[in-house]
Amino acid sequence: MGIGLVDPILKPIAEQLHASPSQVSLLFTSYMAVIGVAMLITGAVSSRIGAKRTLLIGLAVIVVFSALAGLSNSIGMIVAFRAGWGLGNALFIATALATIVNSAAGSVAEAIILYEAALGVGIAAGPLVGGELGTISWRGPFFGVAVLMTIALAATAFLLPASPPEARRTSVLEPLKALRHRSLATVAVTALLYNFGFFTLLAFTPFPLAMSAREIGLIFFGWGICLAFTSVFVAPRLQRRFGTLPVAMTVLLLFGADLAVMGVYAHHKPVLAAGVIVAGLFLGINNTLITEAVMAAAPVERGTASAAYSFVRFSGGAVAPWLAGKLGEEVNIQLPFYVGAFAVLLAVGVLATGWKPLSHLRVPTAHSESEAEALTAADA
Repeated sequence: MGIGLVDPILKPIAEQLHASPSQVSLLFTSYMAVIGVAMLITGAVSSRIGAKRTLLIGLAVIVVFSALAGLSNSIGMIVAFRAGWGLGNALFIATALATIVNSAAGSVAEAIILYEAALGVGIAAGPLVGGELGTISWRGPFFGVAVLMTIALAATAFLLPASPPEARRTSVLEPLKALRHRSLATVAVTALLYNFGFFTLLAFTPFPLAMSAREIGLIFFGWGICLAFTSVFVAPRLQRRFGTLPVAMTVLLLFGADLAVMGVYAHHKPVLAAGVIVAGLFLGINNTLITEAVMAAAPVERGTASAAYSFVRFSGGAVAPWLAGKLGEEVNIQLPFYVGAFAVLLAVGVLATGWKPLSHLRVPTAHSESEAEALTAADA
């Protein structure tokens, strides 16, 4: 829920703190840049202090920095505190699903289903709650995140069994070395380009929509519902029938077309609102399949592959929200959507270059029960 609480208040923040769209979009830029770099160290931290302590530290950092963001009086302070928030988020998402699987009383499959269900409900409900809190004050969602993460912190501290450090300590350099594999690097660059479109939608669309926090929250609630539904129920079926790579390329083409339509009709609020919601259908499928592809892209440990992939897509994609805001300010509100659509089309081209190295992902296959879904939270 904490992921989506802030999105409905981007425009109120800009209005009340006299900030431009590109300045407000730096909330996403600082957040993602820190997550990208921090993903290189999360495996090393977790392997040395254990998963539970890593989760507790991550949650505590989020509580502190989200509360400080709510107490801020300038856009610069919020951007700085969002960077600290990103560090906490990186520590949490890197170990969340693995901890759930290890702690579950039932099977691995049952644990993953519970995780996916909770993730879907949270992604959808976050913007809705954020919209309601935002009608009170733009500070409300930040404090809402702090309260939610405090509850999560207490639950983790008292209900989660202790987890000892791992026998093998992970090196910070392992994710960087993993990028030597062309297949993994191909998927990572694809995700970087796809993120340009994704964060144009997420960080810039609230400005041309120019609606209240509640209305923005309702639109992104619809987006979250669509994303959660296709991620959990549609993506596995398409994967089983057509294969990971063909479906991912098709869905990226559809997402690019959706952004292009939003660019053409950027001055028509109903079209923009519909475009956001429809995008959720494509993003849910893509998030699942691209992260599944990462896990099977190279002969390295899944945690290492995740860290390498996240480092590229978050660090490189951090510029996208700022660029979208800048283009919207200095050129027109249509251009950010066109640039986002072009970047997504480039992502299709990059993924196509991996047709042979990723040949094992072209054939229909059963949906794997892996921690690929863990990265859906970071994407959203």
